[in-house]
Amino acid sequence: MIIEENTPLKDELNKHIRKLIKPLKEEDELNIILKTKLTKKEFKVFKAWANSEELAPLLEKLSINSDRYNQLKEKLIKKINQEKFKQEIMI
Repeated sequence: MIIEENTPLKDELNKHIRKLIKPLKEEDELNIILKTKLTKKEFKVFKAWANSEELAPLLEKLSINSDRYNQLKEKLIKKINQEKFKQEIMI
């Protein structure tokens, strides 16, 4: 029996991806893939979600307002749900 270890990035991807058909890659591999496939701001937002960071400090750190954050969030969720993206993050 294989027990997959959950990690912050895996947990966060599982929350936002609609349908995964294979297990996710290891945390360090996911980190590299996310860094290359996402913009810097998208990656920082995703990491903040994974680490359960508060929203206000994140907005300040990224120098964005809540409207821009909402746009970024929608774009990020659409991006991680694209088939090509999902194929890269799965084993």
